[in-house]
Amino acid sequence: MRNSADLAVRTANEKKTVPGVRFEIKAVDDSGDPAKGATNAAGFVSDAKVLGVVGPVSSSVAESMVPPLAEADLVNVSPANTSPVLTLGPDWASGSKSRPHDTCFRTLASDADQGPFAARHLRNDAGKGKVYVVDDRTSYGTALVSGFTAEFEKLGGSVVGQEHVDTDQRGFSGLVAKVRASGADAVFFGGYYDTAGALSRQLGQAGVDIPLMGGDGIYDQQYLTSGPEVDGDLAVHIGVPAEQQAKGADFLARYRKAGYAETAGWYGPYAYDAAWSIIEAVKALVKANDGTLPGDARAMMPEALSRLTFDGVTGRVAFDDYGDTRNRRLTVISVESGQWTSVTSGPVTP
Repeated sequence: MRNSADLAVRTANEKKTVPGVRFEIKAVDDSGDPAKGATNAAGFVSDAKVLGVVGPVSSSVAESMVPPLAEADLVNVSPANTSPVLTLGPDWASGSKSRPHDTCFRTLASDADQGPFAARHLRNDAGKGKVYVVDDRTSYGTALVSGFTAEFEKLGGSVVGQEHVDTDQRGFSGLVAKVRASGADAVFFGGYYDTAGALSRQLGQAGVDIPLMGGDGIYDQQYLTSGPEVDGDLAVHIGVPAEQQAKGADFLARYRKAGYAETAGWYGPYAYDAAWSIIEAVKALVKANDGTLPGDARAMMPEALSRLTFDGVTGRVAFDDYGDTRNRRLTVISVESGQWTSVTSGPVTP
């Protein structure tokens, strides 16, 4: 993600995208620690040259960074964090949406889209009619299950059982028996890979040969170590691979030519577009100010970002009234012969 943002900056400077303005990257690492994220936010706020932040990666770090950034009118555009609370407010799951901060944006879909997308795949594409739903009591897991259940039933499917488990639970003999007795032809799991992997393995060992599907919380290489029983399981991942992006081939070629040691990864294209959206917002401010950067540019950036529309690596880049991308796409990935393999990608709505 850092490299992709750096590539955007290099490109803008080489092409003189904003005459008279030279962009720079100020890269810091939060190590996934909210406390470090808060420290980083303070550092960005105190540097008057910083007009936009690409990131952070995780939602938990964003929760510590976004408020102080917002207080200083400093925009952040994340290519990776997916918590709906950041853009839709704490009551989004009940249907009450309220944008907490007008400085917070993102270039990919959120967790609010995962459950319904998974439901449409299981019901319409996989032809499953009876699903046993399980969640790990976390806010992520319960929200995922809520969105899945509503959409699956709307499509004519039946939820034949529901269970709550603990995040550190690894024994599921009782739950396996309930799933078998329910006649479910699939399990939907709201939670993370370690708990889901143990459940899937025990279902397979008990001869309950049905797929388990989850959100991006189970899409992890460690899930594959759960055993051969997880073959056929499914996960939703937010976004689509670079190779399937509108300008993915060109982006990957330029990324390789730049000589970065790391691969572009899943979030590289979204990071490039996040950085480019900040560049485009600066460009708009300069253009509207007779070719010079206005003195209060930082305070003007949220409005400039909200008005943006351009063709990025990931497709058309534009933000809705909550700061979420209008171009929301997801991918279904399955375990095939012990490897994660893309099955299908598409927009969040049919």
